[in-house]
Amino acid sequence: MAELYLQDGSCVTDYEEIARRLAPLSVKLRHWSLPSGARAEALLAARTLASGEQDELLALVEPRFLALKAELGYQARDLIVLHEDLPGLGVALAQFADIHYHADDEVRYVLAGAGYFGFVMQDGQQMLLQVGPGDYINVPARAEHWFVMRKSRRIKAVRYFIDKEGWTPVYTHTAVALA
Repeated sequence: MAELYLQDGSCVTDYEEIARRLAPLSVKLRHWSLPSGARAEALLAARTLASGEQDELLALVEPRFLALKAELGYQARDLIVLHEDLPGLGVALAQFADIHYHADDEVRYVLAGAGYFGFVMQDGQQMLLQVGPGDYINVPARAEHWFVMRKSRRIKAVRYFIDKEGWTPVYTHTAVALA
């Protein structure tokens, strides 16, 4: 379940309050049910997934993709599976730990594990949002943000794209106040 950490050290856990605080940035947060059944649970619990297993897990959440495609025009999706033993994980994560934006929305549906999206508000204050299993987040194009992993360096998430070319980070050189 989502938690929002504020620069003053407080934490917000109420979903409606989190959504209210994200609204000025047009960040959308929803909570969706996860695929169920023994096979889904096994795929969600596995540290790594072979290519065929990734396809199987994507098929279990295909109705979400079709709905987003109809509602928002998403054209592609893939599954990221990150874990602490993944070669090059630190290098991959480092490129998103600095504040940046994208020309396209950054959209994730977290299936397992957790990650943190940081945001810069209009007044310069920063917030750090923990997303976990069942959380769907849409960070709109050009919203200043960053992504880090903390305690657990594991996450399985579906990424949705209108255009993968618009997903290249553009760094703003704003300093991160919350890590």
